[in-house]
Amino acid sequence: MVNIEGFSKRLVIIMNYYDLSAASLAEKINVQRSSISHLLSGRNKPSLDFVLKILKAFPEVELYWLLNGSGEFPKKEKQLEQTPTLFSIKEQNSTNENTSKIIEKSAQEGEIERIVIFYKDGTFKNYNP
Repeated sequence: MVNIEGFSKRLVIIMNYYDLSAASLAEKINVQRSSISHLLSGRNKPSLDFVLKILKAFPEVELYWLLNGSGEFPKKEKQLEQTPTLFSIKEQNSTNENTSKIIEKSAQEGEIERIVIFYKDGTFKNYNP
């Protein structure tokens, strides 16, 4: 459940960070000005659509920070040290042998365009061979 008072405070932080008024924020995310006013006053709770519009318009905003205050704003970009190639992936000690076999089999069947690994925390890594 979203704490509306905390959400309103974080919305103000976003507006201050980007130097936006309520009207300019509403225009930027394509909602009515009254929607922003009602959220800031605590009258309404944010809809999923509203939250998604904020995340789309401002990539520095983390979902969990926006909803419940955990995390950071602005979010820090995770930097990959070096994008591994298919060959370096094969050389790494894999804890899951099935994954290695799938990668090797795919490499034999045809050219691999990319490999995407999804983690349970919602993050992912994209590898281009």
